[in-house]
Amino acid sequence: MTGLLTLGLPDAAFEARLREVLRSRVEFIELIGDDLVAAGGKRVRPMIALLAAQVLGATPARADWAAVRDLGVCVELLHSASLLHDDLIDDADTRRGQQAAFRRFGNVVSVMSGDFMLARLLGLLSGMPGGAALTRMFGETASVICEGEVLQFQVAAYQEYALEHYLNVIHGKTAALTQLAAEAPAVLLGATAAQREALATFGLEYGMAFQMQDDLLDLAADEVTLGKPVGGDLREGKATYPLLHLLEGPHGDEVRDVLERRASHEGDVARVQALAAQEGAFEATRAEVRRRAWLAVDALRALPAGDARDALERLAVREIERSR
Repeated sequence: MTGLLTLGLPDAAFEARLREVLRSRVEFIELIGDDLVAAGGKRVRPMIALLAAQVLGATPARADWAAVRDLGVCVELLHSASLLHDDLIDDADTRRGQQAAFRRFGNVVSVMSGDFMLARLLGLLSGMPGGAALTRMFGETASVICEGEVLQFQVAAYQEYALEHYLNVIHGKTAALTQLAAEAPAVLLGATAAQREALATFGLEYGMAFQMQDDLLDLAADEVTLGKPVGGDLREGKATYPLLHLLEGPHGDEVRDVLERRASHEGDVARVQALAAQEGAFEATRAEVRRRAWLAVDALRALPAGDARDALERLAVREIERSR
């Protein structure tokens, strides 16, 4: 294995294309687009798309690489549009170390800029091979993302804490988009049904593992490592995997009370943390993260071996030990 240096990943050319697609004659939209490019981020979702395409034989030297890159841009645009809307819904102050767009420009500008990104990605998809199928995939994924976000609020409002709801929420919040990122290149490049299914399974299980690990760290990590206060989900009334484990145990009534009052009493978060450690809720969550990560890795076995497949495997395995 020669490593990531041999692979086409989100790079300066990707960033330049993203900036080009986000150009607008309206200054505020342009500024939000500039912030998106400048803030960067890990670009995990477009990276998955580019790696999946390379597993299927695409390379930066091939003529179809421009379409592959544009597909990665579309994935990033859908992700970024959802973040613009999420920040407003969550009343967030910052995003990637910068002031949240709605704080800087107002609600209308932020929401409409997110919609602008969705419109731009639809334009890109329309000109791609398999554009109709890809547009349908992106539309369905956007619907699932919206449903996941609303379901999360509905569960907290109705206090309907159940594993089924939690899995549907994290599928909508995270896994639907990672599944799209992995599966869409198979449609673009005309892969076999078996290859498409393998990539879809990888994206789904990786996304589920990623979000479960995020939810675990929100309660189990220390604030210095995490870089933000712990217990945020608990304070928002969100029953994540470790909390669902506790709700089924001998301290279920106490944990439910904390959830219902959204950890508003002093010491609530520390008490739930102690119970989670005592009752094995953290380890149960780690076990589920491991299971999902290895399901993602196993799905890739149906695909050609090589650097790109190895890189996707490393993404999944990394979730087992991620600390922030």
